[in-house]
Amino acid sequence: MHVGILGPVEAHSPDGKVAVGGPRPRTLLAMLAMRVGEIVPLDRLIDELYGAQPPSDAANALQGQVSRLRRALGRAELIEFHPAGYRLALEPDQVDACRFATLVTEGRQALEQGDAQAAESLLSEALQLWRGPALADVDAADHATRLEQQRSSAVSSLIAARLRLGKADVQEIQDLVRQNPLDERLRGFLMQALNQQGRQAEALQAFEDARALLADELGTDPSSELRAIHVQVLRGQSQRELPAQLTSFIGRQEELRRIATLTARLVTLTGPGGAGKTRLALQSAGAGAIFVDLAPVKDVAAAALQALGLKETVLSPEDRLTLALRERDTVLILDNCEHVIVQAAQLAQHLLSTCPSLRILATSREPLGITGETLCPVPPLDPEQSVALFVDRARLVNPAFVRDQHTTDICRELDGLPLAIELAAARTRALTTEEIADRLNDRFRLLTKGNRAAAPRHQTLRAVVEWSWDLLSEDERDLAASLATFSGGATLEAVEQVGRHDVEVLDALVDKSLVEAADGRYRMLETIREFCSEHKRVDAEHAAYFLALARRADPELRQRNQVRWFARLTAEHANFLQAVEWATEHDPELALRLVSALSWYWYLKGSRTEVRGMAEKLVARVPEQSTEEYAILLSLAAPERVQSKLAELRGPIKQPFVLIAWAMLAGPPEPDAPRTELQDEVERSDDPWIKGLVGFSNAYLGWATDGDRAAAIQHCRSALRYFQDLGERWGAAQILDLLATLTEDPHEALALTDEALLAVGELGAVEELAELRGRRADRLLDLDPDQAEREYLQALDLATRAGLSATRALANTGLAKIAQRRGDPARAEQLLREAQRELGFGWMHAAAKQHVEEALSELARSREV
Repeated sequence: MHVGILGPVEAHSPDGKVAVGGPRPRTLLAMLAMRVGEIVPLDRLIDELYGAQPPSDAANALQGQVSRLRRALGRAELIEFHPAGYRLALEPDQVDACRFATLVTEGRQALEQGDAQAAESLLSEALQLWRGPALADVDAADHATRLEQQRSSAVSSLIAARLRLGKADVQEIQDLVRQNPLDERLRGFLMQALNQQGRQAEALQAFEDARALLADELGTDPSSELRAIHVQVLRGQSQRELPAQLTSFIGRQEELRRIATLTARLVTLTGPGGAGKTRLALQSAGAGAIFVDLAPVKDVAAAALQALGLKETVLSPEDRLTLALRERDTVLILDNCEHVIVQAAQLAQHLLSTCPSLRILATSREPLGITGETLCPVPPLDPEQSVALFVDRARLVNPAFVRDQHTTDICRELDGLPLAIELAAARTRALTTEEIADRLNDRFRLLTKGNRAAAPRHQTLRAVVEWSWDLLSEDERDLAASLATFSGGATLEAVEQVGRHDVEVLDALVDKSLVEAADGRYRMLETIREFCSEHKRVDAEHAAYFLALARRADPELRQRNQVRWFARLTAEHANFLQAVEWATEHDPELALRLVSALSWYWYLKGSRTEVRGMAEKLVARVPEQSTEEYAILLSLAAPERVQSKLAELRGPIKQPFVLIAWAMLAGPPEPDAPRTELQDEVERSDDPWIKGLVGFSNAYLGWATDGDRAAAIQHCRSALRYFQDLGERWGAAQILDLLATLTEDPHEALALTDEALLAVGELGAVEELAELRGRRADRLLDLDPDQAEREYLQALDLATRAGLSATRALANTGLAKIAQRRGDPARAEQLLREAQRELGFGWMHAAAKQHVEEALSELARSREV
C-alpha cells in the first residue's frame, strides 16, 4: 500500500488505486500519512476533521470515519487504534511526502559534499513525486502551505545543483523569478545561469532589475551574496584570453566554467598524462599570466625567475620572486609539477603567503597538498569533443578527411585522451581510420609519431605513460599492475583482496592520476591499464575473488535485497566475463563453477546471447558429467542437449537456475510422462523460492491440463505469497503475468501486467521486460490498437537486445495482426514471414510457431472473403 498527499490524496494497493470517498476520510488519511508510523492524538484528529465546531459525540464520529477509511483501504490493520490515538501502519517510504523529504535531505547532503550529479538525481526524483498542489482535495491549508514551502526549497536546491553542473535552465529560473520577484537567491541563480551561457550583459541587467525592485518594494540594497555574484560576472566580462595557440582549442567548456568560478588563490589542474592540462591552463589564464614549464627543470624557483626574465642575486630565489610579485595582481602558471612536487608545493605556499594579490594555477598528475589548494580534475574528453578533436587534427594532415564510424570507435578506445587522439589523427596521412582502429590493440607501437618540437615525453603515447610510471614507488607499481588486471574497474574490497596492498597505496595512485575514483569504484583509463598490465597479471586471484562474489550474491538475487545485489553484479559484469574467459583457458573446472554461480544473474540480465560463445568454448574443454553445473553450461552452449542431461540429475538442487533451464528448454512435461527423481526432489524442497516456483508450475500446468481457472488462481495466490514474503520481484512478476492471463477482466489483466512490468523493471531484467511488453500488447490489441502497436515495437526492440528470437517472432505476429486490421495484408504477410524465419529449436519456439501459423491461416481466410 502506498499513500500520496503531494497532490490529491490517494492510496494505491498492489491491485491498483483505492477509492477513498468523502472529504473527511481523505482528510483523516492525510493527517495519519503526514505522521506515518506515529500515534496521532485523538483531539488533534478531531480538530483537523471538524474544526472549531466538533459534534457532541466527536469520539464516536471519529471512530465512524476511521471505519469508513478502513473499508475503503480494504485492510483494516493499516489503521491501528491506540488509547492515545490512531496510527497509520506503513513504512515512511510508502508515503510520498516522507519519501520526498528523505530524497531532498539526501540531495542536499550530496550537494554539500560536492557531488552535484548525485544531488541533481536525488532532487529530481523527489520533485517527480508531486502530482499537483499538495493535499489538493482536502481542507488542510496550513499543512499544504508547509509542504509547498518544502517543494519550493527543493526546487532551489535542484537549481543550485544544475548550476554546478553547468546545465541550469534559464527559462525555468526566469519563470520562478516572476513568481517570486523578491527572492534574492533566485535572482542570483538567474545571473549565474545567464553568465554560464555567455550572456553577461543579461546577467548584469538582471542584477540592476533586482537592485531597482528591492529599493522600490523594501527600501533595501541587494544582499552581500547577490553583490558577490555581480562581481563574478563583471570579472568574467573583462577577462581577456591568451594569444591563440598553433591549433584550435576543442571542448572543455565545463572545465573552463569551473575554473572561472573558483575564488581560491591556488587551483591545481590534475589528471593523467596527455589529458590536456597544460592547454587548459593556458586557455583559462588571463592576459599577463606568467607561464613556468617545470617539465625539464630540477629547480622550481630558478625556473620561475627565468620565466619572469629575472636574474638571480644575493637574495634567495624565493625572496627575489616575492619582491617581483608582491604588488602584482596576476596569475602564475606552474606547469608539470609532478616530478618536483615538493619544491612546487613549497614555492607556492611561500608566494601565496607573501604576495596577497597573486593567484597560482598549477598542473600536475597529483595535488600539491598544501592548505588552500582547490583541485580541478581534468577528465578525458566526452565522445562528441573527442571526435571533434580527431577531425580537427586529422584535417591538418589530410584536408579531405571525413569522419566515419571508425573515428568514433578510435576515440572511444583511446578513452577520450587528447594526446592519444592527436597522435592517432596524425596517422590519417598514411592510414585509413579502419586501419588505425584495427591496430589499436598495439597502441603503444602505433602512436609513436608526434610533434617533433614537443617535449620527448609527449612525442609518443608510451613516453607519456612511462613518465608517470617512473615516478611511482615499488608498492605503487605493484598495485597499479594488479589493478590493471580488472577490466571493469574494482571496488575497494576487490582491490585490497586481489592486489594485497593497503588503501594508502591506492590513494597514492588516485592522487597521481593513474587511477580514477568515482561512485565507490576505482578505474584506469584503458591506455594506462594496457601499459600497467605489461608488468604483472593476477588473473588467478582475480578469478577466485569473483567466483566467491558470485556465490555470495546468487542467493541474494532471490530475496528482498535482489535489486541492490543485481546492481552490484552489473557493475562487475566486465570482470565476470574476463574471469570466465581466463578460467576457460587456464582452469576449466573453475570456469564451470563460475558459469553456474553466474547463471541466474545472466538470466535476469538477459546475457545468454552475450555469453554463449564463451560457453561453447568451455563445453569443448570440460569432460561431460551428470552435474547441475554441466547442465547449466549446456543450457547456454547447447540447449538441444539439456533435456537428456536433466533426466540424469538426482538432486538435491544446489543452483535453482537449473529449474529455469528445465522449464525454459525442456518445456511442460507430457501428462503421461514418468516422473523423474529430480521432480520428486523439487516437490520435497523446503526452499521458499522453489516452493513458489512449484506453485507457479502447478497453477500453469493445472490450468493448461484441465482448464480449472479458479484452482489455478488459488495456486497463483499461494505461490505469490512465497515470492512476496521473500521480496523477490522476478517470481512475483511471473505469477502476476499468469494471473493476468487467467482473469476474464481485460482491464484487470492490464493492471496486473503493469504491476509485473514494474517489478522486473526494478531489476532491469531485459528478457522478462521484452516478454511482458509483448503480452501487454496482446492484451491491448482489442482495447487500443495504437497503444498495442507501440508496445509490440518496444517488445521487438528489447527482444533484439536480449537475443530472444521467439519473442521477436511473437511481436512481429502482433504487428501483423494490426496491419491486417488496417487493411494492409501485404505488410501483414511480410511480418509473418519474418516471424517464421526467427523460429528454431525448443518448445518456446514451437509455441510461437503455432501462433505464427494461426495468424497466417487467418490472413489467408481474410483474402478469400
